[in-house]
Amino acid sequence: MLKRSASEINTIFALASAPGKAGIAVVRVSGPDVREVYNRMTKSKALPNERFMANRRILHPTTKEVIDNALLVYFKAPRSFTSQDTLEMHLHGGNAVVSATLNALAEVKGCRPAERGEFTRRAFEAHKLDLTELEGLRDLIEAETEMQRKLALRQSSGAVREQYDDMRLEIIHCLSIVEAVIDFGEDEQIEEGVLDDAMESVRSLMDKIRRHLNDGRRGEILRSGIRLAIYGPPNAGKSTLLNHLAKREAAIVSPLPGTTRDVIELNLNLGGYPVIVSDTAGVRHTTQEIEKLGVQKAIDVAKQADITLVVLDLPDLLAKRELSVDLSDISADAIVLLNKADALEAPLDASQLKVIETLLHPRTKYFIGSVKTVDALENFIASLTDGIKEQFDLGMTELPLITDARHRYHLEECLGFLQAFVNTPGNAPVEAAEELRYAALALGKVTGRVDVEDVLDALFAGFCIGK
Repeated sequence: MLKRSASEINTIFALASAPGKAGIAVVRVSGPDVREVYNRMTKSKALPNERFMANRRILHPTTKEVIDNALLVYFKAPRSFTSQDTLEMHLHGGNAVVSATLNALAEVKGCRPAERGEFTRRAFEAHKLDLTELEGLRDLIEAETEMQRKLALRQSSGAVREQYDDMRLEIIHCLSIVEAVIDFGEDEQIEEGVLDDAMESVRSLMDKIRRHLNDGRRGEILRSGIRLAIYGPPNAGKSTLLNHLAKREAAIVSPLPGTTRDVIELNLNLGGYPVIVSDTAGVRHTTQEIEKLGVQKAIDVAKQADITLVVLDLPDLLAKRELSVDLSDISADAIVLLNKADALEAPLDASQLKVIETLLHPRTKYFIGSVKTVDALENFIASLTDGIKEQFDLGMTELPLITDARHRYHLEECLGFLQAFVNTPGNAPVEAAEELRYAALALGKVTGRVDVEDVLDALFAGFCIGK
């Protein structure tokens, strides 16, 4: 990555807090001209003590008109987020105050408005953060549920970077052994067996990478949201269930079959987990072309979901002694709600339970209840939430290393190069060393140890201006 010249590093400024009226607004200024900003926009000449709040009147740099009475905090380079001198102005949060302050800053020579993510980009270029920490910081800002917050906080604090760095250092260590054999093997009488040790280390590392790759995509799913599809025949109670989950009338409920023809999606927070719930069209044989499209879309959504919740009409199932929808293409791990239990004339007996268990896959979890009975429905939702926690809980197993498809791609790439190293004949150490170099390079792309300019451009575009 090319370093910017000193002349290109302007002092940048932006609103760092949320736009709009608030009790307090924070304007951040960072760069070589922070002292000039402070001198021209306050009556004081000496910068305040580092990391202490100082009460100052904010003045227009030209007219000296008072803009606001604010609290200022000074962060001296390199002990700041950007590694440059930084000044934070804690203003009253009115739109006019913020606008006047930003306009005044623009009149100080060498100052300009920041671009999206530019403060964070400067932190990256100063090696304050690596690429995984940047992604974690972005995810922390965007986190909407407790589990997303925990995952993003762990990544932004460097826990993910440390694991990638450890693996990369292990590859580099093995590479140094192979290169020592290439350069000095015959002359220096390098101890026998060192190549075998390197090979064993690589195999152990490959096992570790495979475990991370076979994590069920937990990190990626938690970051983007668990996809839950509500699936089943018409009039089974799917839309009623969705409305209860949403706590509002998100879907039209009607006794007429085929009312829901397209997929309705809602973002929900179930027990701290981000869940994208899809209410699908009732699945049945139909001659109507539009409804056919809806049925096919329902099947596709259910196949792609992380969790499929099948809602069936219990009285209808017991009367026909067959499933009203084909579940052969749906995961055996699907959850089944046998709805309308309140419509049964008597409690289920042993023979009826046997019919149910014969029709469902042995691995399928099923619940009996009614979406019209509040207590039963709340109990079912509690059980559903517990099932989500059991499947995706970060505390149950090793924390997911992979939180982005980009990480997975480079890990798979690294694994391929390590496999090529293992497959290289013992009499070709030069080729073997090259495979290890490529493997280390692949891991370096995850953390930004090597050129990732295109990734950075896309990443910083997703940040707010003041970050």
